[in-house]
Amino acid sequence: MASAEIRFDHVHLVARDPVKTAQWYVDTLGGQIWKSVEVRGAPQVYVAFGDALVIVRGQRGAEVVQDKGGLEWGIDHFGVRVNGDFDAFCEALKRRGVTFSMEPTDFNPTTRIAFIDAPDGVSIELLNRK
Repeated sequence: MASAEIRFDHVHLVARDPVKTAQWYVDTLGGQIWKSVEVRGAPQVYVAFGDALVIVRGQRGAEVVQDKGGLEWGIDHFGVRVNGDFDAFCEALKRRGVTFSMEPTDFNPTTRIAFIDAPDGVSIELLNRK
């Protein structure tokens, strides 16, 4: 496997009330609101814990949020930072049979991302920040 360092980056939650949920993480666990923005028509609040984040977003547009199956309230995915050759790391995962739900792509000018499927329906975001 390609040489790469993996670090925890964030947990991304879908919440009925993202502002209230983010504030709970501040009040209960001592996080700090880093920023609050709108992404694809829904509020998204970033709560920082050192260099790791809990990202809380609301329901987007026509999304159907269900209690069981499909998109659910709660954890959407968690992300891990890949330091090193991101594309080589992703290729190594593919050779091992890992399924990508999103191929490696440029998210913005400084970040490349990909999503992989983990056991039990868990979605993991791989990201490389320049």
